[in-house]
This record gives sequence, structure tokens and C-alpha cells, in this order.
Amino acid sequence: MQALIEACLNGSCIYGDDFTPQQIQHWYDAEREAYADLGSKDASTYRYTYHALNCMYGYRYLGGQRFKNVLGLGAAWGHEFHPIIDRIDSLYIIEPSGNLRSAQIGTLKPVYSAPAVSGKIDYPDGYFDLVTCFGTLHHIPNVSFVLAELCRVTKPGGFILLREPVVSMGDWRQPRAGLTPNERGIPLSLFRNMISDLNLKVLNEGLCFTMTAFVQRAWGRVFKLPIYTFKVYLQADRLLSKLSAWNLQYHATRRLKRIAPHSVYYVLRK
Repeated sequence: MQALIEACLNGSCIYGDDFTPQQIQHWYDAEREAYADLGSKDASTYRYTYHALNCMYGYRYLGGQRFKNVLGLGAAWGHEFHPIIDRIDSLYIIEPSGNLRSAQIGTLKPVYSAPAVSGKIDYPDGYFDLVTCFGTLHHIPNVSFVLAELCRVTKPGGFILLREPVVSMGDWRQPRAGLTPNERGIPLSLFRNMISDLNLKVLNEGLCFTMTAFVQRAWGRVFKLPIYTFKVYLQADRLLSKLSAWNLQYHATRRLKRIAPHSVYYVLRK
């Protein structure tokens, strides 16, 4: 077991990706409402802060296309779709929390369902023109299976947009302030391998959020809006992330090794 943990911490494998059904069930039970319990339950006070990021790294690659069926895995309130909601005919959201659901998004009434513990997605092959999964896979144990399912339900020529941390987020065996019990990042090299194995075309691989958490702590003492809601910051961060990508280490234990991108944003096409 210790050897497996060491391999996961050095980024050679994804912790939880080979779990048994019983282990997956235990993980799922712990994560079901964990994100909501961190402070996202109240729709009147919750503010989605990633529109600028999604537009810069994701939506601009979609052109002016209209989408018949769209899926958001772990999309919660569905706020991520506001910039393109007028281009969506039908919206489906798979969301474990019963507290994070919208009756209406723009003019659409999203169809919500709970995820299967196994990770199986209960829609036919090639059903969706667009799939989004922002900050969700790193909360899931069997990442490779779920990513394969997202690919399966995407139609040929359809898009998959992903954003996930590519660093460990600390030692997930210990409680971490502001994080759910099991979340951990996905090593970038393994992410690339999974995408390659699924024969997905990479339209954009955008590394981002280099030291953003550190910058935000200082910024947040003075300003209400997070610094990454501003396009000028995201442009500077994109450049810094490119320059520091060489320093990326999955589980950094030294401060200098933390000067590297925290996340990756993928635009994929099947």
C-alpha cells in the first residue's frame, strides 16, 4: 500500500482510479454534498467566477456553433453555461448534490440526474454535441473510466471541455482546509495519455493558474471580485504558466517547485 501511495504522490498513477466498487461507494458517499457544504448551497449568495476563464480557454474555440444536446458533468447550478445558453437547445446536468440545482438557466429548464456510483453515464452513444466537465474529475475516483464515458456519449465531431488541477493539492490522506475529503489533482502526463488513448483531438491545452491561490489571498484582502475574473490577469497568467511549465511537479514539497501551473484547460474534439 505504501508503494502505491508513493506512486500516486509522484504522479505515476491516479489515486482511486483502480478502486473496487465498495471503495468507490465510500468515496462517493463522502463527496456527495462535500462541495456544497464548503459554502455553495445558497444560490442567492453564490457567485460563479470562471466566466472569463471559460471564454478565454474554452468557448472561443467553439465558433458560433449551435448545440442540440449539451451535458454538464458536475455543473451544479449550471452557471458555466450562461455565456452560451442562447446556443443550446437542451441542457442536461449530472450533479450529485441535491442542493446545487437550478430550476431554469436563461430560457432553458435543465434536466438533472444523479451520477451512477459506477461512473456509467445513462445516455446513448454520441448523444451530446458538447460536454463540459469543469473541476469535477478530480473529485471522482475512477477518472479514466468516467472520461471514457464522456467520450462515448459525445457525438463524432462533438466537443469536450475539461478543466482540472494537475497538482496533488496536498496530501489527500490528511484533512485540508477548503477542500473536500478526497479531491486530488490529475497528473498532466496521465491526462495526456488518457486523451491520446481515446483518440480525442486536442484543439487547446491551456495551462493556467500559476500561483493564483497565493496572489488571490493578498488580492482578496482588498477586493471582492477574485483576480481571475479579470481578463488582463488571465492573459498575464497564461504567459507565466507557459514560462513556468517546465517546473511543474505533481506533488511539490519545496516552495520553488510550486511556481508552476496549477491547472489545465482542454478543448477536445471527438
